[in-house]
Amino acid sequence: MKLAVIGTGYVGLVSGVCFSELGNEVVCVDNVQAKVDMLNNGEVPIHEPGLKELISSNMVAGRLSFTTDLASAVGSSEIIIIAVGTPSLPDGRANLTYIEQAAKEIGQAIDTYKVIVVKSTVPVGTNEKVADIIREYATVSFDFASVPEFLREGSAVKDTMNPDRIIIGTASERAAEKLTALHSPLTNQITITDVRSSEMIKYASNAFLATKISFINEIANICEKVGANVEEVANGMGMDRRIGSSFLKAGIGYGGSCFPKDTQALIQIAGQMDYDFKLLKSVVEVNSDQRFNVIRKLEELLGDVAGCTIGIWGLAFKPETDDVRDAPALDIIETLLARGAQVKAYDPIASSNFERNFNRSEVKYCQSAQEAATEADALCILTEWKEFSNIPLSSIQQWLKSPNLIDGRNIYREEDLKDTPFAYYSIGRPRMNNGVRESNPVLSF
Repeated sequence: MKLAVIGTGYVGLVSGVCFSELGNEVVCVDNVQAKVDMLNNGEVPIHEPGLKELISSNMVAGRLSFTTDLASAVGSSEIIIIAVGTPSLPDGRANLTYIEQAAKEIGQAIDTYKVIVVKSTVPVGTNEKVADIIREYATVSFDFASVPEFLREGSAVKDTMNPDRIIIGTASERAAEKLTALHSPLTNQITITDVRSSEMIKYASNAFLATKISFINEIANICEKVGANVEEVANGMGMDRRIGSSFLKAGIGYGGSCFPKDTQALIQIAGQMDYDFKLLKSVVEVNSDQRFNVIRKLEELLGDVAGCTIGIWGLAFKPETDDVRDAPALDIIETLLARGAQVKAYDPIASSNFERNFNRSEVKYCQSAQEAATEADALCILTEWKEFSNIPLSSIQQWLKSPNLIDGRNIYREEDLKDTPFAYYSIGRPRMNNGVRESNPVLSF
């Protein structure tokens, strides 16, 4: 098939590239000429494993191209996929400016029947609004559909090529048949539903996963107080098929471009319908507070952090991405600086993106994990890059001024810490001092 993908962010770029890998002829559209030039030169604006190689091979095969000419791309394609950003407004609502502009330009460009697909995450009712905008300008018939994405940054190519399911929301049998044919090489788990339910499935899915993360983090906080181990608790819970083991890893909370944005948007959607989504509000509140556990643990170890040097390993919100949007490191470093600490930070690939938030006069950006840890009063692990877990604790001990380690991602095991001098605080697990687990609290009934 011939496809035009409007928007070359994570969703648009990965989707377009993967559709070309399936044998379709895909043109990706972006209104930033520099970005299009970069892509046409084989450079990739985001870090995503496997993406650069797929772009190169499909461009060579003639199935993939990039342009700023939306009208030409729309005119030559049978399916138009809208994948522009819908960032949060200050009140939490989704900003639909870019999707409305795309709809207007598509309406002005179509001259034959097309299937218009909204892949961007949008509030319930947006697809109908997009269709109305296109009708204002279009002189030909078209069908529209909602096909939400469920990819994860850091594994986006894998998720796109191996989806759990495909949701197609449309009232058109013709569009449903065409989109089923497009996606059938990926999976036979294809569900056809109405447009509004499709839009809601995306928000409900992300809200539920965010809820699981906040829930296990609350359990982790209780485990610390009663002397239980959250990893053992999560393992036991996950063995129950009704619960499942995914998204039960305790840590310092979720971040990135999806969960924070989508939970806030769903709260706003509910509010606009006069429904108070109390559960999801609590999920957001728990997540916001969880990252400050790092600060609380630091102050238990060091007292006042003013004048202390704190080493930070990890700035991206998760490994295998350079995305720092709503990363826990943002709030943690901001708090440390406000309290007078000096911060030395290292991330394998995300430092340049993080520097847009804190410049080099505020944070010392290091070229290695060793440099960030050297002569620090404490080290905080905020992203679970594999590189960090491969570093021997004996090396970290030599680098640090004092053997104080806050493991916000639980990358080390209790047996790793035995016979070491570390004061070690993790999330939801017993604390260790000088290689010995602290005594369990006395419980009274």
